[in-house]
Amino acid sequence: MIVDYLQVHSAYQMKVVPGSEEWTFLSKLSGNAQLWRWEEGQTSSEQVTFMPDRVVDYDHSPCGTRTVIGMDHLGDERQQLYLLEERGTAVRPLTESFDHFHYLGGWSPCGEKIVWSSNRRHPRCFDLFVQRIETGEYEEVYQYDGRCVPLRWLADGSGVLFSVQETNIDNALYLLDLETKEAKRLPICSKHARYLSVQLTREGKGGYLVTDREDDTMALFRFSFDSPELERLAFIPGWDIEEAVLSSDEQRIALSTNEGGISTLSVLDLRDLSLVKAEGLPAGVIQSVAWRGEDQLTFTLKSPTMPGDIWTYAIPTQTCGQITNIGRSEAIEGSLVAPELRSFQSFDGLEVPYFYYAKGEGRNRPAVVYVHGGPESQIRAEYHPVFQYLVNQGFIVVAPNVRGSMGYGRTYVTLDDRRKRMDSVADLAWLAKALAEQEGVDGQSIGIMGRSYGGFMVLAALTHYPDLWAAGVDIVGISHFRTFLENTGEWRRRLREAEYGSLADDSDFFEEIAPLNHSAKIKAPLLVFHGRNDTRVPVGEAEQLVADMKARGQQVELHIFEDEGHMTERLENHITMNSKITAFFLRHLAHSQSEKE
Repeated sequence: MIVDYLQVHSAYQMKVVPGSEEWTFLSKLSGNAQLWRWEEGQTSSEQVTFMPDRVVDYDHSPCGTRTVIGMDHLGDERQQLYLLEERGTAVRPLTESFDHFHYLGGWSPCGEKIVWSSNRRHPRCFDLFVQRIETGEYEEVYQYDGRCVPLRWLADGSGVLFSVQETNIDNALYLLDLETKEAKRLPICSKHARYLSVQLTREGKGGYLVTDREDDTMALFRFSFDSPELERLAFIPGWDIEEAVLSSDEQRIALSTNEGGISTLSVLDLRDLSLVKAEGLPAGVIQSVAWRGEDQLTFTLKSPTMPGDIWTYAIPTQTCGQITNIGRSEAIEGSLVAPELRSFQSFDGLEVPYFYYAKGEGRNRPAVVYVHGGPESQIRAEYHPVFQYLVNQGFIVVAPNVRGSMGYGRTYVTLDDRRKRMDSVADLAWLAKALAEQEGVDGQSIGIMGRSYGGFMVLAALTHYPDLWAAGVDIVGISHFRTFLENTGEWRRRLREAEYGSLADDSDFFEEIAPLNHSAKIKAPLLVFHGRNDTRVPVGEAEQLVADMKARGQQVELHIFEDEGHMTERLENHITMNSKITAFFLRHLAHSQSEKE
């Protein structure tokens, strides 16, 4: 049953609790995301928070005795901050401004203050605030007319490093002096680039980060606060180094690298710049890397056949071990399928990678193409319950990283910008044609589904290439870029215009490509989902499209979740949505295929 695949859980956003033998992580074990604890030697995890809504973020104090968490309301992403004390049994609100966003930047070194940003002054302006934990009093320490997020404090507590989002993918780093309340842009941020995974050294003059300022992909560099120069320390040709974590003795850096959607883990010795790759880890996605002592790494690892657990890697012995078994499900573990990594050639000769899921051999099977969101995101080697269920129902599932996806360099991610938008939609058409030529695929029974920007891609594929698709599922998708940009948050609009084009300059193009304007061309049955509280893609994007199609008598169904936002977080809604999706594809793809037989 599909429910067996949907009720599988995972551990994510793992952190080591300072001064203890404990790990914490987020999981939906209780139905929505809450904070959980796992202690060395335990046989099961312990739930820490019992909040009425999902926990989005959290951070432990330097001594590990207190924790700040962020919780939003019905998926609206406007998280409020709360203090946990007495191992989570006591919860005290720190922010109570429910119409505004709050981004946590962490604890001061002394453990007495936290820093966060919020758009309280104006919807498009995120200012920085420092709050004293004991009294709850907070002070605005810096105003910024745009989106900024605090990253970390200086080791002596005199300043805060924060990130300013400048385009849809690029950011810049600033250092705020808390005494003068003045911020300066770091000299290394001399051109548009990504400056991520910043690690500061104790001496307070700089640190390490990953950036694509000098290369097409992300590499590891050493930097100082006062110099524009970067010293490259590690570079993996063709791939992005995603995460860098400095050891407490500052002699080594753990690195995770994204190699075609699959993570590798390495350790760089800063004394001689030797880079040693960890061996023996399962192929999947590694996140939340942290040091436990000087010789052991811990992280979360998930793969198509392992939904997500905490692992460790011992550097001296080069051995790995799985700590938790949260993702294990005896009901389905024998049925899970690992995909093949393939590629196809698009209309202009571009090689486009995709994950290919199939079970056993067969001919003329129905297929479903899944399109990720973003658009500057990437489908990774992770557990996808619907993929696995459909594959076990005889489907082939294909998940491409069309042009515009992250993980393949700056050039690749910009190939769909602004008026090149429909080139990525053409990638989907050429993928469908390539699949139809394969013996294993029934070319008349290919469906397509996607979430967020992936929802737009579904609608664009159905309207611009209507003869290629037998069914479509749009989840929180964009039906018209003009109405989307007019109604999304002000701060988000400016950033998204860097990718999609602007209302001032590209409205004619938006009208030309809008699925809403071409919905009469849709031939396939369409299933649409949206969250009422979506602050990214307003629910009106779904409502206007469905109303237009229903007025013409087209085959379309809309389901709105009143207690969700952009993501489908609650277990009951997760089950409802994906049960409907699988039944929809079984009815319109597998049924039509069986009729031909």
